[in-house]
Amino acid sequence: MPLTDISVRHAKPRDKSYKMADMLGLYIQVLPSGGKLWKMKYRFDGREKKLSFGEYPRMSLREARRLRDDARNSLSKGTDPAYEKKRERLRAKVLAEDTFSAIKKEYCNKRRRDGDKAWAPATAVRCEYLLSLLDNSIGKMPIHEIEPIDVLAAVRKIEAKGKLESARRTLQLAGAVFRYAVATARLKSDPTRDLRGALINPTVTHYGAITDATKVGALLRAIDGYKSQSITDWALKLAPHVFVRPGELRTAQWEEFDLEARVWTIPAEKMKMRKPHHVPLSRQSLAILEEIRSITGPWSYLFPSLSSRKRPMSDNTMNSALRRMGYASNEMTAHGFRAMASTLLNESCKWSYDAIERALAHGDNNRVRAAYHRGAHWDERVAMAQWWSDYLDDLRSNVSREREASLPNSTGFRPQIEEGNVVSHNFGWRRSRGRR
Repeated sequence: MPLTDISVRHAKPRDKSYKMADMLGLYIQVLPSGGKLWKMKYRFDGREKKLSFGEYPRMSLREARRLRDDARNSLSKGTDPAYEKKRERLRAKVLAEDTFSAIKKEYCNKRRRDGDKAWAPATAVRCEYLLSLLDNSIGKMPIHEIEPIDVLAAVRKIEAKGKLESARRTLQLAGAVFRYAVATARLKSDPTRDLRGALINPTVTHYGAITDATKVGALLRAIDGYKSQSITDWALKLAPHVFVRPGELRTAQWEEFDLEARVWTIPAEKMKMRKPHHVPLSRQSLAILEEIRSITGPWSYLFPSLSSRKRPMSDNTMNSALRRMGYASNEMTAHGFRAMASTLLNESCKWSYDAIERALAHGDNNRVRAAYHRGAHWDERVAMAQWWSDYLDDLRSNVSREREASLPNSTGFRPQIEEGNVVSHNFGWRRSRGRR
């Protein structure tokens, strides 16, 4: 006889547990403690098995019958319902452990070791910091439960603080984490894909840079007069001559330098484009390096941290020094030495665009062209490095004369001036004055 809710509710405990049968294998087991458990008895592959559904009254008679019918459907398809329940339980456990924070950490670890596409150390630190801004909002949520509104609310908290660029970049990084979860079969779709245009677009600002020749001279004289408690003043003296990225300069190590060959080879893992970069060293750069070596010794970092020689100076040290020298962030930054060199080298009309771009370690989207230009402009770059350092010395000394057109040097490179055009006999290029 089928059970009723009243009969189940009034079932009393006994000294030993007993069963009250319903239909089609479903029964309720009444325990001596008074607990009542729904179970189902069935046969699979010739063996009798049992399946537990839950406790009464948390699970009603109607719900127990529905689960029984689901189990019978599985049996009709040749599937063991106990095995399916175990698999669902494991799946639920895995999904609960796959929180946004857990997958974020996994994704960041992958990007740090991602071959040619691996994040540079500074990029990794920045990206991991931005993603950490989401920890308090969606970090502990299982990633499959996160909806677009959850992500939008999280990044809008960043936006509300006026950090528009950080909010935009955080949303992009969150999308990368979600797409990684999709690629690793833990998510069906990226919830950020429909959030494009939801945030306020930040105003694009460029690094502060001095590109006026007269003001460059004043800056160089200010650097000469600046004295720091650490090695920062020497970093500022070397920066305009080599015009590498600030992160590449502050993490420079002596093992990367061949002073006899006059070249600094920055390894690929430190470069933005993940390719090794060779920097020709002028006489002035070599003199500065010799001074630095007499202070720090020929080992480890050129510009070590004040607290430990095993770490480089912090990424904001040079910018802080420029602020103390009186230069605001919109006037001059450590990154601005690159814009300074790019602008004045191009305006000199003495050097090819390709040589300047190679000196700046800018990537070339054309792979064939990039492969050809990898070494095609080395001699020109050597000559350009020496000319640039000599030009900086002139600006520092407040000399406003034009540099000589004839530039003999150890490589034998000599450009020819032709009424505003430049022709390199060595490299076969022609560029009109004014091209940037």
